[in-house]
Amino acid sequence: MNPETSPSTGSPDATPFRLLLQVNGLSLLRKALAIRQRSRLWAGVIGVFLVGYAVMAYLLFFQGLSFLNRFPGLGGLLVERLLFLLFACLFALLLLSNLVISYSNFFRNREADFLLPLPIAPETIFRWKFIESVMLASWAFLFLIAPLLLAYGRVHRVDWHFYPMIGFLVALFIVLPGVGGAWFALLLARYLDRRLFQAVLLGGLALLVGFFFSRTQPTTVTEEMLLESRVLVVIDRLLENTRLVQFPFLPSYWLGSAVQQWMEGAFRGAVFYGAVLLSHTLFFGLLAITRFGSVLYEAMSCVRSRGSILGNWVGALGLRRTGSLTPAATRSLLERCVEAIPGLPLDVGSILVKDIRVFWRDTTQWGQTLMLFGLLTVYLMNLRHFTRQSDSAFWVSLTSFLNLGACSLNLATLTTRFVFPQFSLEGRRVWLMGLAPLGLSRVVWWKFLTASVLTGVLTLGLTLLSCGMLHLDAAHTMFFSVAITVMTLVLNALSVGLGTLYPNFSETNPGKIVSGFGGTFCLVLSFVYILGSVLLLALGNPWGWHGEDPQAWRLLPTAAAFALGSLLIGGIPLRLALRRASTMEL
Repeated sequence: MNPETSPSTGSPDATPFRLLLQVNGLSLLRKALAIRQRSRLWAGVIGVFLVGYAVMAYLLFFQGLSFLNRFPGLGGLLVERLLFLLFACLFALLLLSNLVISYSNFFRNREADFLLPLPIAPETIFRWKFIESVMLASWAFLFLIAPLLLAYGRVHRVDWHFYPMIGFLVALFIVLPGVGGAWFALLLARYLDRRLFQAVLLGGLALLVGFFFSRTQPTTVTEEMLLESRVLVVIDRLLENTRLVQFPFLPSYWLGSAVQQWMEGAFRGAVFYGAVLLSHTLFFGLLAITRFGSVLYEAMSCVRSRGSILGNWVGALGLRRTGSLTPAATRSLLERCVEAIPGLPLDVGSILVKDIRVFWRDTTQWGQTLMLFGLLTVYLMNLRHFTRQSDSAFWVSLTSFLNLGACSLNLATLTTRFVFPQFSLEGRRVWLMGLAPLGLSRVVWWKFLTASVLTGVLTLGLTLLSCGMLHLDAAHTMFFSVAITVMTLVLNALSVGLGTLYPNFSETNPGKIVSGFGGTFCLVLSFVYILGSVLLLALGNPWGWHGEDPQAWRLLPTAAAFALGSLLIGGIPLRLALRRASTMEL
């Protein structure tokens, strides 16, 4: 019997899909209702953080748009181009986010493993996992863009019907990158082991990077542009590289055009672009929910039947361990590299090898790491343009402290996402380490040291590279390097400490571990610490803000406050975590 046919009516049966929606909806509702009963502090922290971000983002967007709108003619052109650029960037980020989350949801999910052998059509399973992936990937996009659209509407004094119309168009817009991300995830799972697909994929990525690099080159100001008296013509030439985001076949262009024309009162044009977006969403959405199910079944079979892609690459490079029975030959390359670290105890090296293997076997974790470093690459590629046209000491100082904030926020992302879940990922077998001679206290301590070294190398290298691109002298570079080193130790101590104080041994998904109370609390404290530290160091800038001679007395009080706050934020959680690990009941 066809699992999609009802035994009683013979018509298409939506009962499995409806049951999945009902069960997961009730589960989500009960979790939301249980938050307040389980932890009022958690609910309060999340509420204050969300409301505070929304209000702050709205005020910043409103002030920025109001400032640009004060320039007649020129302000409208800049706002329009920035709007198209924002939607295009968010579309690309949504596509990457849906790719990573869809792959994890389809092929690294216990619910999908449970549902696939059941007498349920693969199309039904795909529909539910597709909806879940789109929701997980898009909620941050909606939360980010809502204050911007509210501020945009208030600046231009639009009517009330602007907001529901924009909400409807944004809901349509998020479906298209969801379909694209799901399709790419299925392609990767189905054909990633084939050499031709790998070559095409790497070649396509190289072409994409080269194209992006060529399009982000700064526009050279020529003598013709300097002699041009028409300001709009000059601005249009300076913004020539942003014309790509106004390509008529981009979904972001349809959304941006609909928003822009509805705001201007050109309702017929707005309805046209809205209809274009609606038709593509319906077509590709229907294609996904009706045809991708069979591809999901084949891709799942391929993922379960093949070995590690990394292992094949290592074998192709001649790095696979030999079949010799000698102990030196049976050790893997990773084990030999860890053993070569001077001063590292053997038992600690075993824990480090285990953590690296667990991290690499989780496609979601290293996939998100690649995406994060891709964004950092884009940041570094464009950082050199910040001071090329500016000789003002004020703007150079402001850019350098903003760069410190960007590097520290990247560090907070790394520590919260990858360091915080490390203790919880030991799982219910954590008692083995507790009974071993190594002891849980040493496990926690060495996790802190290992994470500090790894993240410290990355963030310190990023800081040195960015300082070089900003053409800072040796004194400024040393100042920011010491600051980021201290912040690295503090943020790692905070993540390891709170991860040990608030463990979740029943969960194997690091993303869900981070989304609990401990992860949320760690993220909020990290942001508060970074904001306070950057402001303190900026206030105590010994070089001043207008190129004055350096004076050490400016830095002493703020440096003392920075050191004391760092000691409290990082030292107290780590100390409590070590005490908790030594007395934990196993």
